[in-house]
Amino acid sequence: MKVLLVDDEPAMLLAMKRMLSTMEDVELVGSFRNAAEVLAFVRNNDVDLAFLDIQIAADNGLELARSLRLIRPKLGIVFTTSHTEYALHAYDVYPLDYIVKPVSRTRLAQTIARAAGRSGASSDDAGERSPHRLTVRGLGCLEASSKQAGAVKWISKKSMELFAYLVVHRGRSAAKVRMLEDIFPDMPLKNAETYLHTAVYQLRKALSPHGFKEIVISAQEQYRIDLDQADVDFIQFEQGVEKLSEINEENEAAAIELEKRFAGELFEDKSFIWLTVERERLALIYDSFSKRLASWLLARKQFREAAQMARRMVMRNEFEEDSNLLLLNIYGAMGDQRSLHIAYKQYTQLLFDELGLQPSERIQQLYDQYQ
Repeated sequence: MKVLLVDDEPAMLLAMKRMLSTMEDVELVGSFRNAAEVLAFVRNNDVDLAFLDIQIAADNGLELARSLRLIRPKLGIVFTTSHTEYALHAYDVYPLDYIVKPVSRTRLAQTIARAAGRSGASSDDAGERSPHRLTVRGLGCLEASSKQAGAVKWISKKSMELFAYLVVHRGRSAAKVRMLEDIFPDMPLKNAETYLHTAVYQLRKALSPHGFKEIVISAQEQYRIDLDQADVDFIQFEQGVEKLSEINEENEAAAIELEKRFAGELFEDKSFIWLTVERERLALIYDSFSKRLASWLLARKQFREAAQMARRMVMRNEFEEDSNLLLLNIYGAMGDQRSLHIAYKQYTQLLFDELGLQPSERIQQLYDQYQ
């Protein structure tokens, strides 16, 4: 285990070095007396565990911890301090441990053992999927759950919206100022900041029974959610589409299964103002993919599966010409004159009633072709 120390007291650094040097499987990779040096070191070197003083001369240990989390989200952090009154604030960054000085060898050994146990568990999970995972459904709904505690019970609508906002950012950091504009658009800045802090607290509290309180990370006026232990349906869908850039016989079954997983629009029943662009982007990805897949199935004369997909596309956007054209083409190719006529009549009637338009020449020519 690679360990570093940060403390502005030379005597404390020396004492910690001596104790750590007697412990098995512990490698002291650095000791520092200010934040700038340790941040530069961690950016370029592997570290498993950091012992930080909360007051480091002119630097703030809590802010340093947040900065370290941004660089290495899985870094174990232990606060060592003479100031017990900082304990509550320290746990806002979810340290592995909090030790009040003077630090005894026994107490230090307990912390090292705890860190080693956590590291071992992470290594075991690298080979196989951890049973403790958060399942997030965003297609057609907004739900989160875990096997160990069931559905997440949102404490407030804003904490639920905050969760959705951070998940949509896919683990990337979101600037606090942008979040205030997006989630609390009509609220004075000071009030919005208070409500944001409350929503963050409520979100962590809601995720706590599931063992995921620590996945909401805040540092340097930014927030993000760690998705390493989360399965998010719309992220998995998009990743699946990227892998199926070309549909062929080998991946056809996987493509059909993937298309079925698109159960609806992103957070379909939610009217979040900031969601519009992402919802439309994901819908375009689905539409493009489903048309490619339906066309592939049509070419292979798998008419039933192709027609089912085309009907879903038309239901999603009744006015969209390409989807209607594809559906008519499938009905025509399979020789289903009745369905062809009904679909054509419904589309042309809709155009006329709602928009006062006649079908395009492409639609008319295709329909006539199969008469």
